[in-house]
Amino acid sequence: MECKICGADKAAKLLRICGACLKKQPEDARAAVEAAHRRSRRPLPGTPPKTPGGIVCQVCANNCRLAPDEASFCGLRVNREGRLRHLAGTARRGVASWYHDPLPTNCVADWVCPAGSSSGYPRYSYRPGVEHGYYNLAVFLGGCSFDCLFCQNRQYHEMAVSLEPLVKPEELAAAIRKDTACICYFGGDPSPQVPFALKAARLAVERARGRVLRVCWETNGNINPRLLGAVAELSLASGGCVKFDLKCYNDDLHRALTGVSNRQTLANFSFLAELALKRPDPPFLIASTLLVPGYVDTEEVAAVAKFIAGLDPQIPYSLLAFYPQHLMHDLPCTSRADAEACRQAALDAGLKRVRLGNIHLLR
Repeated sequence: MECKICGADKAAKLLRICGACLKKQPEDARAAVEAAHRRSRRPLPGTPPKTPGGIVCQVCANNCRLAPDEASFCGLRVNREGRLRHLAGTARRGVASWYHDPLPTNCVADWVCPAGSSSGYPRYSYRPGVEHGYYNLAVFLGGCSFDCLFCQNRQYHEMAVSLEPLVKPEELAAAIRKDTACICYFGGDPSPQVPFALKAARLAVERARGRVLRVCWETNGNINPRLLGAVAELSLASGGCVKFDLKCYNDDLHRALTGVSNRQTLANFSFLAELALKRPDPPFLIASTLLVPGYVDTEEVAAVAKFIAGLDPQIPYSLLAFYPQHLMHDLPCTSRADAEACRQAALDAGLKRVRLGNIHLLR
């Protein structure tokens, strides 16, 4: 629909303001943004709770502060009689489902990781090239530390609310087979369930001792810094990678689209970029951005790319075509012209390895 400020036909109906105007005049969109996230999150909180005097949860970087009987933003923690109760996402239990996905998979890193390329062979890969005949154990985690209005995997929300399926890390680790070459955590997001994911991954690596089993993470990056080192250590040692979905660079736009600031995400990415220098092959840190029409454009991609290039211009960057989902279902798919322009913007910003993904969605 038309943006209520500039009149351009680039606005999502629920926000009524385009990305460019939102960045210039965020206050004009505040009421619509808050209403959108309340609608999106029901019955969970519309924003990360910050109740004065409440109990602080430190599992993800939102650091929810909970009043009595108040639930966390992810829905996996609650204040019960003055104590923080973890309903899931601990070293004892998590909300998750999984399946074996034949390699190569539709992964943002498949073009540079050992599963889909020759990188990391023979130490971290079974074959020189695509690992045909092997599988990725794809672990879908219920719960998220963001609330993306364009979410592409909305089923995580129902899992977090219902707390189903509730599983033990030992059950997940037992799913590893002899032909399992990698584990990839996604969702939702790993950030509210890092203790569970770490425990399961460590058990799985021990189960696969003596052979390749990479541990990978696909995340919004909103991980508590206390746990980030353990996440990185496991992936570095196993030949896996950490894939950050950098939604956008402007913080006002990020808050509007996801309900949360991106400051910790960018800080975490910077921290991992330093560690990535320890293992250049296969790439340890990969970035991606979903090209949301009217919101995540060449300006945002250029800013993200400049940030990444300032850390290491060799960090791989995937630009993903958008498909209308969730509360931004009225937006169109990404156009090929816009995608190509964004790719060029990323290259012009200094990145050396930029790829367009989901090209079958380009119109």
